[in-house]
Amino acid sequence: MRHVPKWALLSSGLAPVLLAGGWTIAGLLEGPTYDPVAQTISVLAADGASGAWVMTGALVALGICHLVTACGLRVAAFAGRVALGGGGVAALVVALFPTPGSGGSLRHGSVAAAGFVLLAVWPLLAAVRGGTAPWGLRPAPSIAATAVMGLGAAWFLLGVHLHGAIGVSERFVTSCQSLWPFVVVASCVRHPGNA
Repeated sequence: MRHVPKWALLSSGLAPVLLAGGWTIAGLLEGPTYDPVAQTISVLAADGASGAWVMTGALVALGICHLVTACGLRVAAFAGRVALGGGGVAALVVALFPTPGSGGSLRHGSVAAAGFVLLAVWPLLAAVRGGTAPWGLRPAPSIAATAVMGLGAAWFLLGVHLHGAIGVSERFVTSCQSLWPFVVVASCVRHPGNA
């Protein structure tokens, strides 16, 4: 069993805090014109948004956290680590290419979609077979995590097409995607083989 460093707990634990803190503070700076139920997180980082600097900083920090966590999660299958790191790169690119002040952006949307997919499949790709694997890397929890994230992404896409509560669905799926690395790292650090 390969060692998972405790600093990976810090990087994985900061990811959901920075993401939620970013959208909360940026939403407050945007004021009552921003509707967190009906509008996406990207609106908070859009060109001209009052809290764009906060949300952009949160996305950059999220991307760095995912990259650092992927480096430290040496016990996970390599494909999963690559997918988690790729999700981190996608967050960085999304921060570099914000949506315009009005309308959409194919470049932004494409990178965000790639990030959603990478972060949804990384648990499944990171799974390690065998009864000695840490809980968060066993096949059953990994499949369940990927299924929940996939259903969350489907809910988001359905909301986009039906003009539903896309802000809620996006926050649900991004929260799951930013929290699961911490769950996995914590299970690895607590695992008896992590000496």
